[in-house]
Amino acid sequence: MSVGARKRIVILGGGFGGVYTAKYLEKEIGSRDDFEITLINKENYFVFQPMLPEVISGSIGLLDTVSPIRRLLPKTSLHVRELESVDLESRTVVTSPGFRPHSHMIGYDYLVIALGNVTDFRGLRGLPEHAMPFKNLADALYLRNHVIRALEEAAIERDDPVLREQLLTFVVAGGGFSGVEVAAELNDFVRGVARSYRGIDPKELRVILVHSQDRILPEVSEKLALFAQKLLGKRGVELRLNTRLEAATGEEAVIAGGERIPTRTLVSTVPSSPHPIIEGMDLPKGKNGRLIADLQLQVKGTDHIWAMGDCALIPDPAGSGFCPPTAQHAIRQAKTAAHNIVAAIRGGERKTFDFKGLGKMGALGRHSAVADIMGINVSGFLAWWMWRSIYLMKLPGWGRRLKVASSWTLDLLLPADLVELKLASSNSISQEHFEPGEEVFHQGDLGDRIYIIVNGEAEVVREDDGREMLLARLGAGEYFGEMALLSQTTRSATVRCTAPMDALSLHKREFGLLTTYLPDLKESLTHVMERRSESNEQKFKKVGGD
Repeated sequence: MSVGARKRIVILGGGFGGVYTAKYLEKEIGSRDDFEITLINKENYFVFQPMLPEVISGSIGLLDTVSPIRRLLPKTSLHVRELESVDLESRTVVTSPGFRPHSHMIGYDYLVIALGNVTDFRGLRGLPEHAMPFKNLADALYLRNHVIRALEEAAIERDDPVLREQLLTFVVAGGGFSGVEVAAELNDFVRGVARSYRGIDPKELRVILVHSQDRILPEVSEKLALFAQKLLGKRGVELRLNTRLEAATGEEAVIAGGERIPTRTLVSTVPSSPHPIIEGMDLPKGKNGRLIADLQLQVKGTDHIWAMGDCALIPDPAGSGFCPPTAQHAIRQAKTAAHNIVAAIRGGERKTFDFKGLGKMGALGRHSAVADIMGINVSGFLAWWMWRSIYLMKLPGWGRRLKVASSWTLDLLLPADLVELKLASSNSISQEHFEPGEEVFHQGDLGDRIYIIVNGEAEVVREDDGREMLLARLGAGEYFGEMALLSQTTRSATVRCTAPMDALSLHKREFGLLTTYLPDLKESLTHVMERRSESNEQKFKKVGGD
């Protein structure tokens, strides 16, 4: 809402579209000071997305791809909060609570929606629980730490060949620029550091790229895509084309058609959809729920709302559909939107978006890339050199450019770091997905968690003298795994999934705290355990008698 005579412009999102809109608006404030800018983002930094995959391999420093928004936008009020809702009628934005649990409301006169896309795993069994997205610095850092941990575990795993195979198999779903760059960097990293692990044979490593179309990189020409496929294949990446990821568990990637790839590392860059907040907005939407905007970047049917970037459908000035969701388009859209917002406040002629794109580039790992520059195809080392040179100059700030250039130089001379940063514990409570036939745990395993079935079914079986006996069938709302935790022994039976199942699992440390401070809960669980044990023994005696 207006503060006196000043108008308030609220920008949602801190990606290319949001940050550059604020940047161009700051240039327009001048001495008139007739509007203020507020930007809402869940992080206090701007991510230079094209370089994010290099965090995996450590080619650049962990913080080299990010810039503090406050330093980029000194005249903008930054709110580091999650978005809760947007009320279009009252023109207010509600964000998540901070240290105090109360609502945080921000009024606006003009709204800019630049929320980008989010990886959307809805409807895909097990992907929300077990697939890793790749959208921001936290995702990149988590993946890097996870991969190093998998290598550390595999180096000392000698007893379980299946587990060893899972640890040394890395699956990436999605063959667009993001998926290909992640697969390329991941492949270079694991194969490069394998020589540091005496217990790992590089021949055991598998990096698999799953893509639903007949070639990767649909954004570029067939010639460049085929070059990329040949190069990745030569470097050890397995390509699964015309193949769709259907489901996932903590131990497998399930491919449409039934094939199961044993893996403990699944990265999925697809599918994506606009931010969930946009779904709740009563605004015109087109394909995949993206907002419909005109060439002035104004949302159709409104006079005070603008949209840009991945979350908006903006007509291509060349007349061929809509603008692609690229950084170069978002930056130019931001400039047009900023000019038109100022024109709405002060009066004046508005501009239309008129940018046809300069080309596309994608890195393929070690000293290779593909590029389409103004219709000219370039591949190999020259494309890689162009990729690095162009993106280096596009980084915000000379200090950031100097850091990245230094990191790249040192990367040519020094081996990759193998430091695993254990920033936080994730062993407490989590949701897991299991496919039919998969064992949640096996008889004789160490007891480390208790499970509560959310939906689906499982059976409890016990082996004795080579015979397998069914002890129980479990369904939604029932729990299992408490016996080994309460008696501090190994698992007395195997629990096997019989239908797609989602379950909550609680780590034994938190389970121990609950039973220590809630004695009634422990007593109740102990009674259930005793009844189950007695029932199981009776079944065994009956089978023995037969």
